[in-house]
Amino acid sequence: MFQRFKTAFDAGCFQEEMAKIFAEQGSRTVGLNMLGSNFYQTFEPKNIQALLATQFSDFGLGDLRRQAFYPMLGNGIFTADGRAWGHSRAIIRPQFVRDQVADLAHEENHVQELLQQLVTDQSGWTKRTNITPLIFRLTFDSATEFLFGTNANSQRQAGNHSEAALFEWKTLSASFDSAKNHLCSRMQLAEFYWLHNPKEFRDNVQEVHRFADYCVQNALKRVEQLDQQSEKSSTKQNYTFLDELAKVTKDPVELRSQTMNLLLAGRDTTASLLSWTIWLLARHPAVFNRLRNQILEDFGPYEQTEKITFSSLKACTYLQHVLNEVLRLYPPVPMNSRRAIRDTTLPLGVGPDGKSPLFVKKGVEVEYFVYVMHREEEFWGKDANEFNPDRWVDRKSGWEYLPFNGGPRICLGQQFALTEAGYVITRLLQRFDQLKLEDESFTPVHRLGLTDAPQEYIVYLHKSN
Repeated sequence: MFQRFKTAFDAGCFQEEMAKIFAEQGSRTVGLNMLGSNFYQTFEPKNIQALLATQFSDFGLGDLRRQAFYPMLGNGIFTADGRAWGHSRAIIRPQFVRDQVADLAHEENHVQELLQQLVTDQSGWTKRTNITPLIFRLTFDSATEFLFGTNANSQRQAGNHSEAALFEWKTLSASFDSAKNHLCSRMQLAEFYWLHNPKEFRDNVQEVHRFADYCVQNALKRVEQLDQQSEKSSTKQNYTFLDELAKVTKDPVELRSQTMNLLLAGRDTTASLLSWTIWLLARHPAVFNRLRNQILEDFGPYEQTEKITFSSLKACTYLQHVLNEVLRLYPPVPMNSRRAIRDTTLPLGVGPDGKSPLFVKKGVEVEYFVYVMHREEEFWGKDANEFNPDRWVDRKSGWEYLPFNGGPRICLGQQFALTEAGYVITRLLQRFDQLKLEDESFTPVHRLGLTDAPQEYIVYLHKSN
């Protein structure tokens, strides 16, 4: 079984292979033993609800994840359990209020940087464009500006700002991606994670931490200055996540850890959503045209941006249906896991009909597969594997739809991701009236790491008149 998993993972089809394994077993929950360790895998909504919500106190992330991720992420919200997680959640949650998420002025700047790389010729078409790296750099710049107050400017060929001499901005994003991939390799080794600690990983982490520490020190200085000036000035300051967090804690290591955790989650989630959305729109021109017509009707032509707001993006029904459907077919985190912190049970999994509770011993890991659940015909119909945004008309989903997790650990930044993705797609479709793949039959394999993104693919875009 280990070799089967490894082969599928290396081929970029691990999720599809897991769907086959569940089908072969004839159950939504299976027990496995690999390298001497027992664990369970499930895509049963009731079991996932128990893991994440109704039996939340029975399960945690476990020490292995925290230790494997520690060199890069420290003790942040996505690696912590128990009181440490509660503390992280308490100081981070207030920062994701609507006023911050709804600020789209900075996002327009990042979109303009992207559009400068989508130059068209006399025919109106862009050159051969590998779109995925461009999207990942856009979301990296957006996330660093929101979190750190410093735009990494990874979309630019050369920095022309005051920090240009301190950092190789073009390589900062690459260092972050490389370090993230090494984290994934460490997790794959489970309790032997410590065997994977190459020099490249250590160098990548050092470079990313150097950037984060630089931003943290600047934030602490700004907050100190504001404290001294607070009684003298009522001028409203631009919002920066790190500055607000520095008002709650002055610990530079904690500030770095929390922002690194959020950068990892916030950047990659949105980049995954946008990359899969663009590919699906290119594969489905009827959906592209319908969505573009809706965008032009709601927001006007490319020259107009004033109608694009947090509220109007949410009110653009077909746009939301498209994003929901992309997230269903390609959830950013297609699989995840929890580890039992005491002897407990899951609602379903054993017995002749699989309807009896499943005993889970303390320390045993339970992996849950959102990707497989999102394509289960019983929940989504015979066309479960098809891209059909109209399935969301009047649909109210439950635990069978979890693009942003659920329960107390539900993603705090989901509105940030949906707003950014909606804004970028809106601006692209205002600007371009056609989108096509270089190879119309091409289906990208999954580039599965800590999140799921498509293998790079080539597109052409046609500028609207």
